[in-house]
Amino acid sequence: MSRVDGIIFDCDGVLFESRQANLAYYNRILEEFSYPPVLPEQEQRAQLCHTASSSQVLAVLLEPADLQSALEFSATIDYRQFIPFMEPEPYLHQMLKQVGNRFPLAIATNRGTSVEAILTHFGLREYFSAVVTCRDVERPKPAPDMLLLAAERLGFLPENCLFVGDSVLDKQAALAAKVRFAGYGGAVSGELSLQSHLQLVDYFNAA
Repeated sequence: MSRVDGIIFDCDGVLFESRQANLAYYNRILEEFSYPPVLPEQEQRAQLCHTASSSQVLAVLLEPADLQSALEFSATIDYRQFIPFMEPEPYLHQMLKQVGNRFPLAIATNRGTSVEAILTHFGLREYFSAVVTCRDVERPKPAPDMLLLAAERLGFLPENCLFVGDSVLDKQAALAAKVRFAGYGGAVSGELSLQSHLQLVDYFNAA
């Protein structure tokens, strides 16, 4: 891999295991509007809840007539009640401390306002120079908007940034933004394929 000036991370599935929290959040909305819950074994729907923005998720799960009301209701939910269901990925703090000493770090996530509360809860906010959410751009991932804005806020060209993601949406966004991509967790490949955050530390220590 050639020059890297800054590193951008997805949130769900990369920084945190958050599937249980996300399903609990969306099922609370579905319950309010008398829809059946999304179950973990419904893999496609559960993955949607884990990777897409709220507007994208609810547009699939709800009838069009309920969408606007559901979005308004979702804005009233305090996501902090679901944070106890989240778990930091193994070696996350160690990786952020070591890699963050060498590179400015950013987050680009399809989450909205919940990100700051999550980072504060787990004591991670200090590691990130920029946090970009779906609220900051016109188009969420897989559009390139978030990554382009994250690179801009870090002060680097997109092609000199590395994005660590775990989904097809992440990879599509990286390709569209011309940002280098590292696949985390084994579900999607990239210039780097990472099964652990320690591998990212080892890679840059050996570079």
